[in-house]
Amino acid sequence: MCLAIPARVVELLPNMRAIVDLGGVRKEVSIDLVDDAQLDDYVIVHVGYALGKIDPDEAQRTLALFAELAQSEARA
Repeated sequence: MCLAIPARVVELLPNMRAIVDLGGVRKEVSIDLVDDAQLDDYVIVHVGYALGKIDPDEAQRTLALFAELAQSEARA
């Protein structure tokens, strides 16, 4: 089973690399598979690679679900 997480592109780097924001954590990833990624786009990230772009509304819904899950686990 694989998990890909929505992340917002916050900086474009040389050599098809970008810095993405994963809920406050910034990580450098490859954007070789999403060559049209732009600043503020949301991409799906898995093991250091952006796999594709995602609609911003869908990204926000997914991130909200992750936050809700984290809160429920913290209460348990």
